Amino acid sequence: MTAPTPGSLRVNGATLHYEVRGRGPLLLLIPGGTGGAASFDGIADDLAARYTVATYDPRGMSRSTLDDPEAEQHVAEHADDAFRILELLSPGAPARVFGASSGAIVALHLLATHPERVERLVAHEPPVVEVLPDARDHRALIARVQETFRAQGLMPAMAVFAAGLKKDDAPSVEPKAEAQAKIEAKTKAEIELPPQAAARARQTMADLPYFVARIVPSFMSYTPDIHLLAALSDRLVLACGQDSHGELPYRPAAFLAEQLGTELLHFPGGHTGLTTHPAEFAELLREKLTVRAGAGTGHQPSDHNPGL
Repeated sequence: MTAPTPGSLRVNGATLHYEVRGRGPLLLLIPGGTGGAASFDGIADDLAARYTVATYDPRGMSRSTLDDPEAEQHVAEHADDAFRILELLSPGAPARVFGASSGAIVALHLLATHPERVERLVAHEPPVVEVLPDARDHRALIARVQETFRAQGLMPAMAVFAAGLKKDDAPSVEPKAEAQAKIEAKTKAEIELPPQAAARARQTMADLPYFVARIVPSFMSYTPDIHLLAALSDRLVLACGQDSHGELPYRPAAFLAEQLGTELLHFPGGHTGLTTHPAEFAELLREKLTVRAGAGTGHQPSDHNPGL
């Protein structure tokens, strides 16, 4: 694996840690969950053969620190962080963007607010549940997660959350207990991981309280502007994991693709396919990041531009 070049960027209320590798037009990878920049380690080198690949830890996670650790989090501010990274690394030139899960929500807002800076966006399973007809049920799920977190702690809250994300036809026998057992088993399995992977797992666990308390309620209550996205649909690719059909994060992307009249792209694996199937994921992502002449920003593809 090629060692990336790290950097830091002061933004409103935070200092962001970012990493850059490769050469060519800029590709910004926006992580979801608690993954941070490290969540793209399996695909970044492959993509860096064609692009200048930038990854980062979202504000409040891992190496990206908040001025006020108790500050509320908002999609718009996280999207502005992504915009500031684009301004730093690709000033004045549009970039390609990939967002995963909560990072895909950030990417959708980035496209909506700064369309001139996004040449093409691939959004993988953004859990924008407010677009769904049964959004009220998902608001209730988020409320249960928060209540459980306050009353019982992290692991029970994660068990409630995991049970709420399951497939529509999944068995419902003791879902919370089963989900909690899986989370605890995954935590114990850290001792069997190589040192670098174990360190990432520990960081993930350390970031989980922040994710559950600040990111989940704020991001999953975000409502994208469907009419605006429709006007920008020539540069937007909505994607899901082929194994996550029926799970909650799959449904909003599928719904949006139907509303926009665009194809729904399927990546290998499930919600975390970029980790479980990195080579196949990177290959398909490279293909879908290619911008046809006249699409998106209305100019020739820049794969062969000198870039950064």
